[in-house]
Amino acid sequence: MDKKKMAAESFAASFAEALAASIAVAVGQPWPLEVPAYSDSSAKHGVPLHYRLRLDGSLRGECYAEFYEPQVSLLLEKMSQQPSEMTSDERADAFAKVVLAALPVLTESLSSSDGPVTINMDHVAGLAFGGMFVVSLASGADPSGAPVLLYFDTRLLESLLRAKGEDNEERRVNPNNLKLVMDVELNVSLLFGRRQLALRDVLDLNSGSVVELDRMVDEPVELLLDGKVIARGEAVIVDGNYGLRVTEIPQHAASHFLN
Repeated sequence: MDKKKMAAESFAASFAEALAASIAVAVGQPWPLEVPAYSDSSAKHGVPLHYRLRLDGSLRGECYAEFYEPQVSLLLEKMSQQPSEMTSDERADAFAKVVLAALPVLTESLSSSDGPVTINMDHVAGLAFGGMFVVSLASGADPSGAPVLLYFDTRLLESLLRAKGEDNEERRVNPNNLKLVMDVELNVSLLFGRRQLALRDVLDLNSGSVVELDRMVDEPVELLLDGKVIARGEAVIVDGNYGLRVTEIPQHAASHFLN
């Protein structure tokens, strides 16, 4: 199995276990969730609700949990024992409490296997997930048949791979080989953040438009080499130019090169 898929599904299994326990307490009956052997994540099951998980510590990055309003309404009705008359935003806020209740269990599970992890969550809207890695969760107790989808950003996938020891190539690097290319110039990029935009939003951009990025102002910016994070730090101004004060090296730069 692909290492990236294995790492993402391992995280998804921990999330599924924690969320299933939280839902079971909320609705008063078992609500098992699992990563199915096969799933079709392209099928849509109504209006989606999205919650963003921000991980920091031994695991860093973001994961977006996508639920659908029919399954959320069903769960809220079971919790209140009566038909739900909430608005979409009210349902999102009410169900957020169920997801939040699962985070301590998920945090403990990840911390015990990967090292100390902290997770923050918020409800987000208007997202598009083109190109992101996705894992589907299914519940046999949900008559709607709607899955729970987890979308992983590149940073979290890389972090999961490192935690599993699948991304450490340093021991296979021969330093003598690197000496031959020490004078080769490489292009590096400074990443302040990303944002998924629908095509209509891209076409609506004009002078004065503001695009909100997915990173808080106090979060470190990333230095990328060929799309891989080689350092993190603080943005500074040097003689009128942007610069980076390095505060973290995720792994030795040599590990990005193979023999």
